[in-house]
Amino acid sequence: MKTVRLRVTMREVVPRVERVIDVPAAITLDELHEVLQVAIGWTDSHLHQFRTEDTVYAVPFEDWGEDREVDERGIRLSTLPTRFIYAYDLGDDWQHDVEVLGRGDDQPGCVYGEGSCPPEDCGGVGGYADLLDVLADPRHREHESMREWTGDRLKPFDQEATSQRVRDAVGAVPESVRIVLDLLADGVKLTPGGRLPRTVVRAVQEQRPDWNPMGRPASIEEDLLPLAVLHDLLRHVRLVRLANGVLRPTKTAADELETVRRLRSWFEANAFHTVTAERAVALVVARGPLQLPAIAAEVLPLLGHGWSRGGKPITTRDLEDELRNLAHQLQALDLITRSRSEWSPGPSARSLLPGANLLADLL
Repeated sequence: MKTVRLRVTMREVVPRVERVIDVPAAITLDELHEVLQVAIGWTDSHLHQFRTEDTVYAVPFEDWGEDREVDERGIRLSTLPTRFIYAYDLGDDWQHDVEVLGRGDDQPGCVYGEGSCPPEDCGGVGGYADLLDVLADPRHREHESMREWTGDRLKPFDQEATSQRVRDAVGAVPESVRIVLDLLADGVKLTPGGRLPRTVVRAVQEQRPDWNPMGRPASIEEDLLPLAVLHDLLRHVRLVRLANGVLRPTKTAADELETVRRLRSWFEANAFHTVTAERAVALVVARGPLQLPAIAAEVLPLLGHGWSRGGKPITTRDLEDELRNLAHQLQALDLITRSRSEWSPGPSARSLLPGANLLADLL
């Protein structure tokens, strides 16, 4: 993967907070936002902007008028100048000077850093300076309350952990997807019913035996429900294409970054199934194996207000139903593994859904 190296420095913050990170050269601004959040240490709890001398890029809102911000989605980093500002939390107004240094290493990551990220909602540069003064003075009347409020929010910079978080935010193609794409590489003729042949089904079962809880040799893809879901999902996001009865990967499937983008597009932004999936995956990452009722009970308060079904507020029973509907999708993408009604984090739990990964570190 071709990468570009960025130096990111928080403006006016003392002690200095700086990160030097390698990101995909083809990264878009909405993707870069996800990377910058984990590289610095923020929690993506506020609005953000990318600012150049003549343009402001941001997430669109319905009440945007003309001549306001430009929608950041799909805008490539390469179209911006070599110096720009990343602003986060427009109330506290944290400003980050971003400089493009040139070509990076072969993989994304963090190659240098210093300084702890300020706590969220501490009042911007001035408020942070005051907070540090109070924490440094045991005799200050607010010392104990501020120390309690800060808790473990002022974490020392950890380059290795930050580098891994950057890679996770960039994303990686789940191994389950690679297995199927490799099996289809030379083209596979589908059955008269339009499903995968037995040879492919058995080959997948060898590598994902838990996809058939009965333990019997599979004959049709519906014997491995995650495989049936994955087949349809890959066609929906256009990573495989059917022509003359033969299914094979599209050219896009050879591009790691674009494949991750297509897979992430399956989870529509702010949709109920996406919000539920992110929180459920984050929960099992943070807590380990959990039974489905326990997941539903803990996800419910994490959803926030406003969700309803049939005109009534969402209940834990509704969430259990939604999680059952999502189970095979999450399993197909290696986001979870399942044993009866118990869910555990899958190998891609931290590298496919950025929202789940950020939340997992907060739980």
